[in-house]
Amino acid sequence: MKNLALLSVTVLAATSGLIFGTMQAASALNWNWNYFGTGITASGTFTTNDTPDDLGFYQISEITGTRNGETITGLQPAGTSIPGNEPFNVDNLISLNTQQLTGDGFGYSTEQGNYSNPFFASFLPTPGYLEVFSAPPIVPGFENLGLEDSELPISFSATIITVPETTFILSLLILGSIGAPLALKRKKRSQDDF
Repeated sequence: MKNLALLSVTVLAATSGLIFGTMQAASALNWNWNYFGTGITASGTFTTNDTPDDLGFYQISEITGTRNGETITGLQPAGTSIPGNEPFNVDNLISLNTQQLTGDGFGYSTEQGNYSNPFFASFLPTPGYLEVFSAPPIVPGFENLGLEDSELPISFSATIITVPETTFILSLLILGSIGAPLALKRKKRSQDDF
């Protein structure tokens, strides 16, 4: 009887390892990001794909957070410009490299109708990050920056949030739920023997 129970647990463990071991890991990564500059504080989270391109950049698909206390409402679609900064299109790419943003950067909108585009400015005498900010009334074209708009230097940082592997946790839960009743049954038998 003991050998049958042991064999059953072994077969179940091997089967669950095969089933859950072949499940695909999450296809997205979560990141914390932030930047700041004179009169600017922005932070939040990104969701990206889980595989970088040949240059080490991940594609941002979602954004949350705040800029100067104002809630971010959406990610600017890649290949388009934030209003007021035409014709400079964003690419929504992020990297773990020293230079984390491209020269196109990412774009987002906020709850009060403002837009922001942080990017890496390699054209500066000392290359660094800049943020283009557009606020209503928005006049199309980067050459039409109004008094409410700005292009200012920022310090930018982003890191991947470590998340436990879901397949591993799921396997542990299944093995625990199988093993607990067997252990209790075995304990009851040993008590009955006395």
